[in-house]
Amino acid sequence: MSSSAMYVAKTGLTAQQTRMQVISNNLANVNTVGFKSDRVNFESLLYQISRSGGDQTSEDTALTSSLALGTGVRAVSTEKKFSQGSMITTDNALDVAVDGDGFFQILMPDGNIGYTRNGTFSRNADGLMTTSSGYVLQPQITIPSGSSQINISQDGLVTALLAGEAVPSELGQITLAGFANPRGLKALGENFLVETAASGAPAIGVPFTEGRGKLVQGSLESSNVNVVQQLVEMIETQRAYEVSSKSITAADEMMKYISNNL
Repeated sequence: MSSSAMYVAKTGLTAQQTRMQVISNNLANVNTVGFKSDRVNFESLLYQISRSGGDQTSEDTALTSSLALGTGVRAVSTEKKFSQGSMITTDNALDVAVDGDGFFQILMPDGNIGYTRNGTFSRNADGLMTTSSGYVLQPQITIPSGSSQINISQDGLVTALLAGEAVPSELGQITLAGFANPRGLKALGENFLVETAASGAPAIGVPFTEGRGKLVQGSLESSNVNVVQQLVEMIETQRAYEVSSKSITAADEMMKYISNNL
């Protein structure tokens, strides 16, 4: 019985280690633009049913509850919390934040489309709008050399005053992708998410329409990590880890008592 208790406590240690890793990653990304914090979902392991509720205890009586022994806990999934991060004003014409739902679409080096809330854009040597890593925004928008007064409207229309012209020209349209289940997106790192069967296919459209967020030029969306909340959860995780560790110690002492006295 004590060895079973040790195993159960060991699953608790593993679960709390997993939670601490998630909390540490959240805190590490507190200054990452567009980062969405994660949380861990746990579930209990199978129960060992020795006697079921309703089993007869005599001719006219029955158990009112079962004798069921739990075998521990495990982390079943992690999911991102897509609450809105606060806006950081940068006054950079190519910094764009999404206020509301939606993701920017980025062409990844492997040819797939990545989705991100990080709107830190710049121009490459060909004038294409790209991320800081040089990945091209989709659909492609080219800003010619010598352009000035670059403007990105709330609905994603990009205009600029080209060299030698007096009237701004339309350069392209930024679109946003939405998902039926954004928590089903797979995180890759570099602030990118990719489509999965759980997320469903992207619904792509113009910002500020059909429930999509609006674009805010000259701003970036900060991480939505709540540092105070994460610190509280860290203390809670540490205490839970200590309790599971003490359970192992207590079970070990019980086994020692049996071996020394029986």
